[in-house]
Amino acid sequence: MTDTKIAIAVGLLVLVSIGGVFTFQGLSKDEPSAGSVREAVVRADSHHLSTAEDGKVTLVEFLDFECEACGAAYPLVEQLREKYEGRVTFVARYFPVPSHRNAENAAHAVEAAARQGEFEEMYQRMFETQREWGEARETKLDVFVGFAEDLGLDMDQFMRDFNDPRTIERITADKDAALQLGVQGTPTLFINEQLVQLESLDQLKADIEAALAA
Repeated sequence: MTDTKIAIAVGLLVLVSIGGVFTFQGLSKDEPSAGSVREAVVRADSHHLSTAEDGKVTLVEFLDFECEACGAAYPLVEQLREKYEGRVTFVARYFPVPSHRNAENAAHAVEAAARQGEFEEMYQRMFETQREWGEARETKLDVFVGFAEDLGLDMDQFMRDFNDPRTIERITADKDAALQLGVQGTPTLFINEQLVQLESLDQLKADIEAALAA
């Protein structure tokens, strides 16, 4: 993707963020300790999109698959993954917002796909098709089932995992960690334990480069 297209994506992300359409109510007021921040930002079982061998720098995104701002950030994250391949670990964590009708089901579908080793493929499918199903008032579960079929997943297992209480626990654990960190909306990015204020592509690259150089 060209820098021009990425700049447009960042601009859209900022505009959507200013609009405040992605806020999450019920934020914890407790200030987390340094140790709890490290534990909350990324868990051992968090989903890795890319992994750096040295493990020095990790970029974590708390996201909602129905969030327009997350959709705008998606190509930005993909470009950064390409640029920093082998140097930065990229982690995606769930934070479905209650005001989005299909966000929770989307997270369930991605987690169910992850149980069959297809996390990244379903993650990408959700963002690449977001305009087709996002902001709908009715459930789009049948659309997500169709994605699973397209990926060639075992559909009996997919539906069992979709409805498995462990899937709910996994998504809830990510949401609880986000609230512990003071996350109020999506997308929210952390570089290691530091919250990132996403203002421009250059600024985000500079933050990553600073972390790599530290």
